[in-house]
Amino acid sequence: MKKLLITITVFAMSFTMNAQENEGITLTVIIENVLNNDGYVLSALHNENTFMQAEGIKTSKEKAQSGELILTFENIQPGEYAFSVLHDANDNERMDFETNGMPKEEYAMSGNSLPMGPPTFTDAKFTIEEKDIELTLRF
Repeated sequence: MKKLLITITVFAMSFTMNAQENEGITLTVIIENVLNNDGYVLSALHNENTFMQAEGIKTSKEKAQSGELILTFENIQPGEYAFSVLHDANDNERMDFETNGMPKEEYAMSGNSLPMGPPTFTDAKFTIEEKDIELTLRF
């Protein structure tokens, strides 16, 4: 009976530890300088395969609020990611451009690069490792 109790305890502990490992990391993104309350703030967490190609692996659509917006994404597995955010002021769920190709709406991207043209995953990537992470992006 004692052996059975020890076996059950060890099994339960290993199950609990594995469940915690699968939970992943929490990513908090602080978006500064939202200029007004118009429309929505669209955001997406991307891996290299989805970056600038498809919907992100985690996305959000939050009502725009002038000032600062805080987004939280949970259960992110360690790896390399990029984060994009757009203030979709007219709520058409896409970035609008001037006739010269410049964006009409505010946007931000992870990384410190300000490319003349579309960003690359290499420029925008950051690494999530073993602990929660916080990014600050500014429109």
